[in-house]
Amino acid sequence: MTTSQEALRLACTLHVAGHALAEPGAELIRVGEWCRIHGHAADRYGDGELIQSFEATIAALLGKPAAAFMASGTMAQLIALRVWCERAGTRHVAMHPTSHLELHEERAYAHLHNLQATLLGPRERPTEATDLAACPEQLAALLIELPAREIGGRLPAWDELGKIAALAHERGVKLHMDGARLWEAREAYAPRSFAEVCTHFDSVYVSFYKGVGALAGAMLLGPADFIAEARVWRRRQGGTLVQLHPLVASAAMRFDEQLAKMPAYRKRAREFAEALAAIHGIVIDPQPPEVNLFHVHFPVSVAALTAARDAIAAEHKAWLLPRAAAGRIPGWSSAEIYVGDNLLALPNSDVVPLFAQMLQRARAAAAT
Repeated sequence: MTTSQEALRLACTLHVAGHALAEPGAELIRVGEWCRIHGHAADRYGDGELIQSFEATIAALLGKPAAAFMASGTMAQLIALRVWCERAGTRHVAMHPTSHLELHEERAYAHLHNLQATLLGPRERPTEATDLAACPEQLAALLIELPAREIGGRLPAWDELGKIAALAHERGVKLHMDGARLWEAREAYAPRSFAEVCTHFDSVYVSFYKGVGALAGAMLLGPADFIAEARVWRRRQGGTLVQLHPLVASAAMRFDEQLAKMPAYRKRAREFAEALAAIHGIVIDPQPPEVNLFHVHFPVSVAALTAARDAIAAEHKAWLLPRAAAGRIPGWSSAEIYVGDNLLALPNSDVVPLFAQMLQRARAAAAT
């Protein structure tokens, strides 16, 4: 995003995706007040009552024996795979072709930990048990992302997830969950609990800055001895900061409230996707959305769509899309919509006509 586009975004009063933008410094003030009211003192290198109690809370919710707060999900997942590989005596793991570790982390698993990865199955669908069955390598771990963000928030069916877990454990492969959006994914498996979903997995990573909306931070969960090793690797990777409590407090103070909104987020995503699909030319994927995240495909180029989005932002003070990317069909573009607090407060009548206008503008520009 260019500097001028960022200025456009900040000037908008209507935002579709995600949660409301906080005023600069407002979150730090909230964190300080919350800690003062609840009597939480600063931790020292991750050792303190606030962090330990929050780790215990998340471990109980997810049905895992132990948990360790991490500064980032990238750190948490690399540590999880490294520990499982050390125990298995092999540096080979498997993951979906669109895994965050493969696409967005500069292949840190290979450069930092000398791990090898097999990319299982086709890009267009979630990993299936047949993909693991066809893998000839001896694997230490298989990473499953719930939901798979890059393919529109898709999830394995519940029965399929059970088949993957059974086969993995039969082959001695540890199953690790990339649960960056587990809080959202659980809604698709309802009424099953978070603990029931996590039962299939040997280790789980969750994020606190996406659906929860905290400043930053993540958590890694699993058996007690696994987490003990993970804490050592956290120190080795520079993740045991002298104070972690601002990140923990930012998550803990809003956690229950945000989790309670997840059913409404998913319901609103389905309503919004249905309304957008009625605009001629727009394609929703998947339809209906499986979680509160989905992809919108437009029959225009990225440049035309981006220019139209920016024009709408300048004229209507409405920021409709975070970014556009090239679509699977030549000449098309696509964008991700994550439904959070912003869209809960907006009726379709305020937003859908702007999307229709954006597409109309993009088509007109492409025709000239």
